[in-house]
Amino acid sequence: MTQPLLEIRKLSAGPQDKPVLCDLNLTIAAGEVHAVMGPNGSGKSTLAGVLAGRPDYKVNTGSIQFQGEDLLELEPFERARKGLFLAFQYPIEIPGVSTMEFLKTAVESVRTARGEPPLSAVDFLKEAKAVACEVGLSDEFFKRSVNEGFSGGERKRSEIIQMAMLKPALGVLDEIDSGLDIDALQLLSKAVKAMHSANCGLLLITHYQRLLEYITPDRVHVLADGKIVKSGTHELALELEKQGYGWLTDSPDSK
Repeated sequence: MTQPLLEIRKLSAGPQDKPVLCDLNLTIAAGEVHAVMGPNGSGKSTLAGVLAGRPDYKVNTGSIQFQGEDLLELEPFERARKGLFLAFQYPIEIPGVSTMEFLKTAVESVRTARGEPPLSAVDFLKEAKAVACEVGLSDEFFKRSVNEGFSGGERKRSEIIQMAMLKPALGVLDEIDSGLDIDALQLLSKAVKAMHSANCGLLLITHYQRLLEYITPDRVHVLADGKIVKSGTHELALELEKQGYGWLTDSPDSK
């Protein structure tokens, strides 16, 4: 049997001593696209934060295996080097650090951890420009400080550029669609699909079905009160669009 890319078992976690996630189970295989949907406060962003290793989140019980390794034993930078990437819902600004400098440092660090040789300056620049073009940004974008003065759409595109360059084993996209108009969403979705491969899993965290019109998931999970109350195919997302979450959250034991 093939080892799962990500395996979460009976996870209880949240900010310090206030668990938000309760007895959560989730398994993702390499190359699969999973979507986690749910109402505000259901624990979606908490899940992303726990996976990334946010220090203000505490895991009370349960386990997370990532590529066969205990994820909870790894520091956040070690998780990134192992191939876990989180696209933040609210990316922070880093004044004084150019986007190009930031990206080059990150790529070199990950390649070193994988035992891969560094990219030449020419190859790195060529790849970075190609990815920027894919998400509709010019070369001038790289000269700007990380996220400083960026629009919401530019911040989200910057996150996707990072994911494309780092080539993670698992990309966790935390509400990457928030604040985007239809054109920006289509462009971003196209770029995500272009970089997705059989070796890269995706976990899409979103409120709405509209993102899933462009990136079709293998599985959709509904999170409510900190646990997955129902899983299904893309059809489940369409049903949620019609009926909302009430028909599931009223019966949290339904699967």
